[in-house]
Parts: sequence; C-alpha cells; structure tokens
Amino acid sequence: MATSTHPTEVVHEGIPASPGIAMGPVHVIARGFSAPEVFEIALSEVLHEQERFRLAVELTKQQLTELQTRLEHIAGDDHGDIFEAHIMMLEDSAVLDRVAAAIASRCQNAEYAFYAVMQTFLEGMRRIPDPYFRERTADIEDVSQRVLRNFQADSEPRQLGPNETHILIAYDLTPSDTVGMDRRHLLGFATEQGSVNSHTAILARAFGIPAVVGLSRSVIDVTALSSAILDGYAGRLILHPSPATLAHYRQLHAEKEKIRNALESTRDAATETLDGHHLTVSANIELLEELELVAHCGAKGVGLYRTEFLLLNGSDIPSEAVQADAYSRVARALAPHPVIIRTLDAGGDKLPVEPLTEPEPNPFLGWRGIRVSLARPAMFREQLRAILRASAVGKVAVMFPLVSGLSEVERARELIRRCMDELDREGIPFDHQLPVGVMVEVPSAAVCADLLAPHVDFFSIGTNDLIQYTVAVDRVNPHVAELYRPTHPAVIRLIRHTIDAGIAHGIWTGICGEMAGDIRLTPLLIGLGAKELSVGPQRVARVGQAIRSLNLAECSAMATDVLGQTRSYDILNMSLEIASRSYGYLLD
Repeated sequence: MATSTHPTEVVHEGIPASPGIAMGPVHVIARGFSAPEVFEIALSEVLHEQERFRLAVELTKQQLTELQTRLEHIAGDDHGDIFEAHIMMLEDSAVLDRVAAAIASRCQNAEYAFYAVMQTFLEGMRRIPDPYFRERTADIEDVSQRVLRNFQADSEPRQLGPNETHILIAYDLTPSDTVGMDRRHLLGFATEQGSVNSHTAILARAFGIPAVVGLSRSVIDVTALSSAILDGYAGRLILHPSPATLAHYRQLHAEKEKIRNALESTRDAATETLDGHHLTVSANIELLEELELVAHCGAKGVGLYRTEFLLLNGSDIPSEAVQADAYSRVARALAPHPVIIRTLDAGGDKLPVEPLTEPEPNPFLGWRGIRVSLARPAMFREQLRAILRASAVGKVAVMFPLVSGLSEVERARELIRRCMDELDREGIPFDHQLPVGVMVEVPSAAVCADLLAPHVDFFSIGTNDLIQYTVAVDRVNPHVAELYRPTHPAVIRLIRHTIDAGIAHGIWTGICGEMAGDIRLTPLLIGLGAKELSVGPQRVARVGQAIRSLNLAECSAMATDVLGQTRSYDILNMSLEIASRSYGYLLD
C-alpha cells in the first residue's frame, strides 16, 4: 500500500535486450522537441514556477500575434489562420490547468512540467489512426518549443539528468544515439520501441549497458527523476521500488558481480576446450575508444572492425590519410594480435553513403555493402589503400560485406591488386600477403561457399543478416521478430555448409554475428566447426569461459544430431542442455 513517504511500486514489462542491473533516477526523452533541464522544487516554489509558466505563455502568444499580423500583411488574411490556431492552443484552459497542476504534483520546474504534459498529449495523438490528428502534432511541437524558449532563466537550474548518473527512458534510440551517449553517466536505458535484435540493442550489449526494449507507454507514464531499477535480465523497469525489491536487486547485483570478478581472473587463460581444442575469441569494435576495452577483456585481436562510424560520421568521407591513421592506431594497439577490417557496409538499415535521388523500394535488397563500394571505386580505392598502409604496422586483414557471388570477390581483389601496385610504385610499405576474407551473410554466398573459398583466405559468417535473409524476417520488425530464429534448421545447415567448404579448401571460418556471443549456442557453434568467435568486448570473458568448460567431442556429436532436427526449438534445447550442464552459472 502506498504511504505518504513512498509511492507505489510500478513495474513495466518489456523485452530484455542487454543483461545487467541499473539502479538510479530516470531521465526521460521523447520525440518531437528537445527536453529541457529538469530539477526538483520545494513546495514554497510552486506558485513562482506557475507564474513563470504563465509569463512564458503570454510572451509566446504575443510573438505569435506579431507573426500572424506580419503574415497577413505579406500573404493575405487567410494564411494568418495558421497562427490563430496556435494561439488558441495556448488559451486552452485544459492545457493551462493541467500544466499548473503538474508543477504542483511533480514538484518539478515549470519547463519540464510543461514538456511532460505536452509530450503526453502528443503521444496520445500519435496513436490515433486518423492521419489528420497525427499531422497536427507538428503544430503542437512548434508551439511547445516556442514556449520552452520563452521561459525566463531567472534561477540557477539544479539539474539531475544527463550530467549525473541516470537511467535513460526514450521512445526509441537510433544506433548513432547509442554510440553518442556519454556512457560515464549512463546506468542503462529502456525504450518503447525496438527488438532484441535491433542495432541499438546489439550496441548496448557490445558496450555492456543494461537495456530493455518494447516497454509499453514508458515515455508518457514515467516521471523524470523517479527512482528506478532497470532489470536487463528479465526485461523490467521498476519505478519507485519498495525496500524489499531494492534489497532483492542489490543481492542479485552482488551475485552477478561475483561471477564477473571470477571471469576477470580467467581473462588471459587459453580458450581451449577440455579435450584440448583451441578457438580464438576476438572482439567486435566500431570506435577507437573501444580499444581500451579490447585490451582489458582478454580478446585475441579484433574479428570485426566496423568502419561505418569512421567513414560516415561527418559530412564527407575521411581522406585516405585520416583513414590510414585510424586503422594504424588499431593495428598498433592490438599487435601482435590481428585486426580484421570490414570495408564500408552502408545502405539498407544502416546509414546511406550518399543521398539517393529517390528512395529505394526495398533497401534491404538494394544498394548496400560491397555493392556500394564497387559502384564507387574512387571511394573504395581510398579505403583499401588506407587498410594496406595500416598493414605495415600490425597484423591486418580485410573482409568484404554482403558478398553474394564470385564476381564481386574477383572485382574487389582486382582493385586490391591495383592498390598494391600503386603503393609499390610510391614506395609505401604494406603487407603483400594481406589476408582477404568475405562475410557470409547472404544465402547465395553460403550455398556457393565452395566456389568462393579458393579465392579468399577466410570466411566470417555474419549471422544477423544470414538469419534475416534466410527466413525473410526483418529482425527489428516487432510483427515478425518472433520468426527470427538463429537455430532455424536452414540457418544451421548453411553455417555447416560454409564451414565444411572452408575446411575442404584449407581456410578457417569465424562467426561474428550475435550468435557468437550467445553462450547458449557456444556448444553448437563449436560442434559445427567454427574456429573463431568474434563478440562484443563485454562478452569475451564469458564466451572464453564457456569454451573452457566444453568438450569438443560432445559438441561435435550434438551438432551432427542437430542436422537431423526439424524444429528451431529442439535445436536450441540440444545446445542449451550442454551449456546448462557445463556452465549453468554463466547463463543469464
């Protein structure tokens, strides 16, 4: 029962996206317009904040009246009706009274109380099927932003939000939002949208940030600064946790920390199975800032260096020199371990390499990956030359994304040869034996892996795309996300066929998708013959310990039996049974 000193505990159920537990105040951001600073006020300050709100509204109405007069003078009386509607919004007593009440009930500054009320109103409108009402949200956002700009800065804000430790609650977050977060202050995040396989969730797991997605109405029902617990294991956001709930999660957090510390002590141990079979565990990275994580986690190099953030973070593609410097920094930092650099993988659900004159009807089946690079040889040449130059200072390899057939590999290798000839003529050192690999993400590449293998030095299976292309499921679409099944029999057969083709031609095969970091599937991947697992830095120690707890012979026998199974669920359970018996304490 709620008391005067402790609000009632509220639990929002979502989807666990990244494991971990976070405890602290929440900071809420929503769509449409920027959130103002938020701070608590005393009861004695309520009337003052309500007056600040009234003055901001009056100033906004005055500005809109002036704009209305100016527009009528320029374009005629009819067009002035636009601002008349805006003014009417600011005279709606329902809105004015609700904001005044929110200031008093929340005991928060007027700007944020207004923001919270308007966001609740906007989110309600966005959920109405009628397109007319949805289109009016832009008008409300415009007026709301004007009001926020007109608050007088007559007091020093006492901010508790982005510059203090917090749990972030948002309608949705893009991958670039996630990358750009100040992780020094971020305890965890939760979103209304998203799925466990979205790029944002993948990045959260890579960074070790607890995350929950698919929280219903969290943005409009959560009050900023509320105390909360984010449970990334079970997929819960708990607001105003009771003392008993806090005690439970503190104990659970302590138990997880004990396991983490135990893993820390084994990070440098060899990743060999109990019967002496060695596998390489490497890391996936995208930012140079992650090098410290790689050095600390015990990874034996980088199995996937994504170059999109480097190449597409500004208005122009970085020069060859800038790219060479970045790649060289990674190569030096990791030496003597290898770094596998993936060439630009843009398009589809990732950032575009350049504006298109008209949208692609189906970007997932369109201009992306190696297709973009081959279509822009000058840009591709600069990246290849930069990678080659970095190979002079460390152990570097290159791999091409979204290869669908041999002709793409041949054209890319020919361009590498030309770049090598140029660098030789210019007297610039590089590794003449630079390993070249391809990502197997398209079913056609897996099916004809025996045709590709003679032309490359290794395969790296990108399971995220391979699954979605094989079962025709967009992994971020909540309507079909349940059909995105890593253990679908077709997916398992394609992985086995790729690995076998590599073995037949004397090349190794690694796994760099989400399956590589899912320790429920480690027995299956080892049994199928994978030689390398490339995972987020935060997962390296866990995957390494899983490998050290397994027996290759048992995993191989299980993988053979799996090929005769017809259901995804049965395949998952066969791998999970061995995982639970071998290292159940590591499973979330």
